[in-house]
Amino acid sequence: MKAAPEAQRRLLDLQAVDTTLAQLAHRRKSLPELAEIDAVAREISALEDERVRAQVVVDDLERDIARLEKDIDQVRQRKDKDQKRLEAGGSLREVEGLQHEMATLKRRQSELEDAELELMEQTETASATLAEVQGRIAAAVERRSDAERRRDDALGEIAKELEFKTQARVPLAADLPDDLVTLYEKIRSETGMGAALFYAGRCGACRIELYGADLNRVKSAPKDDVVRCEECRRIMVRTAESGL
Repeated sequence: MKAAPEAQRRLLDLQAVDTTLAQLAHRRKSLPELAEIDAVAREISALEDERVRAQVVVDDLERDIARLEKDIDQVRQRKDKDQKRLEAGGSLREVEGLQHEMATLKRRQSELEDAELELMEQTETASATLAEVQGRIAAAVERRSDAERRRDDALGEIAKELEFKTQARVPLAADLPDDLVTLYEKIRSETGMGAALFYAGRCGACRIELYGADLNRVKSAPKDDVVRCEECRRIMVRTAESGL
């Protein structure tokens, strides 16, 4: 293929833009904020599981306390009823029976109240654990929100630069011969790079240094020949910087 040396040189400008576009696309996919957001999301998920377990403990304890309060209330009502019966008087046997029952109810009330106090202490500890987990979740959510804001800012800057470079590419490609651009695009689609500067005896794409006949082939080729690397098949652009 033939192409004017100046057209081949401008091919390097097109490649520079395409390299920048590829770098921007890669940067968009590999922003550190993306990994950070994923990591925090996993942390929040694990914390939510921990919160659910802590909430279950608190709920169970509160349910047990409610049950004990109901039992205590029933004992109190029974004691009040027996007390009124005692005050109303009765036979000695009935009075002794009521006194015995009231003593039993008093012991039962004391046992229930002690159990309730123990459960309340456990609930206080469990509630503190739940609050601590909820605090960690809130902190993690805030970190995620901050990372999302930084991600959005970075993506916005990348989008602006992508748009600028994409617009700058249009006149560059339009100013080059169609067949040269077609070859360049084909190579770039296959390898990620279509053209590179030939410099100091090396292909600028694969960095292979040419010797002997291979180097002479490049040196002796007409200036308008489109020379390609035998190793990586990219277009090797020769300019005044090539040292030929």
